[in-house]
Amino acid sequence: MDWLIGIIVVAAIIGAVWISLYNSLVKNKLWVTEAWSQIDVQLKRRNDLIPNIVETVKGYAKHEQETLTKVINLRNMISDMGTEDPAKKMELSNQLSSQLRTVFALAEAYPDLKANQNFLALQEELSATENKIAYARQLYNSSVTQYNIKLGTFPSNVVAGVHGFRPEVVLATPEEEKNVPKVSF
Repeated sequence: MDWLIGIIVVAAIIGAVWISLYNSLVKNKLWVTEAWSQIDVQLKRRNDLIPNIVETVKGYAKHEQETLTKVINLRNMISDMGTEDPAKKMELSNQLSSQLRTVFALAEAYPDLKANQNFLALQEELSATENKIAYARQLYNSSVTQYNIKLGTFPSNVVAGVHGFRPEVVLATPEEEKNVPKVSF
């Protein structure tokens, strides 16, 4: 009879540990999802600012239509994407950031644009949004790393394997983004 009580106690302990590990994995996965949603919110905010910037620049930089068209096309591609492929969305976002730097570099060639208060306010707001995107990326990568550590360590890796948890991919900065951009007119 004592051995039966011992088996029941051991089974209860194993069950409690299993449930605790499972809940911990779910919590970490939800942190990853929430961190991605923060990036998505900032990307939407930036996308909402872009038409105002393009309209402001259009009046001054009529010869830069190709750059403005690229910005609009990338913005639309990002807006049309869902949340299924964060890596692809961030790749497009990085391309958009690069194009926006080119648009802001145009201000140097157009003194009237550089002095336009609306343009300056939009540029400042977009710069703040880019900083928020960078912070949100850091939070996402931190959340993914914590989640992936849980998936790779014993005994939570056993629970993760049984319940089908899969690793997430951290967002990497493309090599071209690490270089100082060269702008020429």
